[in-house]
Amino acid sequence: MRAFRRALCALVLALMAGAQVGSAGLQAPGQAPAAPGAQQTPQVGRVRRQVVLVNVVFSVLDRKNRFVTDLGREDFQVFEDGIPQHIEFFNRETNLPLRIGLLMDTSNSIRSRLEFEQNAAFDFLYRVLQRGRDLAFVMTFDSTPEVQQDFTDDLEALRSTIFRQRAGGGTALYDAIYQASLRLMNPPPAPNNQDVRRVLVVISDGLDNLSNHTRSEALEMAERAGVVIYPISTSVDWVAVDQRTPEGLPLKLHLTEGDEVLQQFADESGGRPFFPYHVSDLEQAFAAIGTELRSQYAIAYTPATHQDDGKYHRIEIQVMRKGLSVRARRGYWAERLRMVPAPSS
Repeated sequence: MRAFRRALCALVLALMAGAQVGSAGLQAPGQAPAAPGAQQTPQVGRVRRQVVLVNVVFSVLDRKNRFVTDLGREDFQVFEDGIPQHIEFFNRETNLPLRIGLLMDTSNSIRSRLEFEQNAAFDFLYRVLQRGRDLAFVMTFDSTPEVQQDFTDDLEALRSTIFRQRAGGGTALYDAIYQASLRLMNPPPAPNNQDVRRVLVVISDGLDNLSNHTRSEALEMAERAGVVIYPISTSVDWVAVDQRTPEGLPLKLHLTEGDEVLQQFADESGGRPFFPYHVSDLEQAFAAIGTELRSQYAIAYTPATHQDDGKYHRIEIQVMRKGLSVRARRGYWAERLRMVPAPSS
């Protein structure tokens, strides 16, 4: 990651060097106009420029859902809105500190599965969160979302918060995702200004009947905040559990309406949905998430035809080797681009 930052600084300095222009005839803010006929001394200065970068962190998997970590820059192609992009930076090691939002559905619709939720929630934090490095907060939602435990790395405090929750009320899932994403947009910083990975774990049946925000608004906020969503479905509507994924999890062949909602949040943000039958089904999956979050690729590119139009732009990352697939966020909102200002004289 340090090499990635050094390369970024080098690009900024290069653009600053190329930004020197003659400023004769330019007027500084608040400066009085020159008198007619007055001699003007040409000056050389630097104008303010901005480096526009789109950063994408992603995973590569083989046909057996195993992570592939030995690829190089030449193995990838990036497209924005179908247009090929030049990869400015590439990094194969992104062991970033995590900032985790844990969303627990405590509405009436999951009353019978509350104990499942509590066990799944704590098991995830126990297996993924590293004390002294990562931070997590707990938010519950029924009729309204509410933070029950602020950012902490204290597993006992998180456990106590999770297991004292009770079910009741309506379901404002979209409001909860919106508020949690907003909270993750500016999380507590990591030491030495190191970048952080923003993760939202949503444990719910995926049904919403009370939100003020729409599903698209909730998804947009998650995308703006750079949040990756890992939903865990509490649905008990199963046809059969005799088929398994390559990781040994039950394979849910027919998704409920709520399951499809959760899958959309995962797919659009670059995360992954889980449809467990028992809490024990999640043990291996959670271990895999922990490995994925700390063993990913990172690329950055400057959009070839970018405009700060406030619109959504689609990203596609293609891997050149056969039999491999990429899991990444599907796009970004233009005004969320990383703008690196070059200082003016």
